[in-house]
Amino acid sequence: MSHIIALTNQKGGVGKTTSAVNLAASLAALDRRVLLVDLDPQGHASMGSGIDKHELDHSVLDVLLGEQPAEAVIERNSAVKFDVLPSNGDLTAAEVELLDRDKRERCLETALAGVASHYDVVLIDCPPSLNMLTVNALTAADGVLIPLQCEFYALEGLSALLDTVEQIKHSVNPELAISGILRTMYDKRTSLTREIDKQLRDYFGDALLKTTIPRNVKVAESPSHGLPVTQYARFSRGSQAYRVLAKEMIRRLSL
Repeated sequence: MSHIIALTNQKGGVGKTTSAVNLAASLAALDRRVLLVDLDPQGHASMGSGIDKHELDHSVLDVLLGEQPAEAVIERNSAVKFDVLPSNGDLTAAEVELLDRDKRERCLETALAGVASHYDVVLIDCPPSLNMLTVNALTAADGVLIPLQCEFYALEGLSALLDTVEQIKHSVNPELAISGILRTMYDKRTSLTREIDKQLRDYFGDALLKTTIPRNVKVAESPSHGLPVTQYARFSRGSQAYRVLAKEMIRRLSL
């Protein structure tokens, strides 16, 4: 059975795309079949997976609009060992293009129906905003993985995101669940981090993942090389943390 997980946070700069790419790589290294869906018009997940977004003949936009089957657009990059449904700036047109369609919130769900069963895990990298793309991701997903930086404004955004998840559950996807809250750019030496840590534990309990992703320069460098940090600097602290995260997600989802 395939698990479809949307990585989302309405606040940018929390390590969402970095986590999507490196979790995909870490799961693949543990012999799981992984598809990474880049649903962000910036195309950073594609670039970070070694795919040149400027050279694409087709993208996830064509799949959403039903003009190409997902199977024909998926890129298979042996260097990273997971498959990618890539994106580029063309995806900015999706909001307008989907507006007049019936069941517009289900376009991604429909597109993935033919390929999801080929994978153990489908990870969806969402844009850092609540728009029709994010709604499509949450409608198609079984679970939501929320990367979160331990700072005040991140908590403020989390509240809005949880409201959105509840709305999706009550309207189009009653099975949607929180797969985990992932603390990124984590520095336990600061008092603010410790304070927010306590709030997260008190409020979310078991939904808060045990794994934390530390601040690490190698994690920041790896996208410019078109590689996950698990391959760019496999012995770095960031790389090791994402491997631990993959193992925790395997246990949590029974993959």
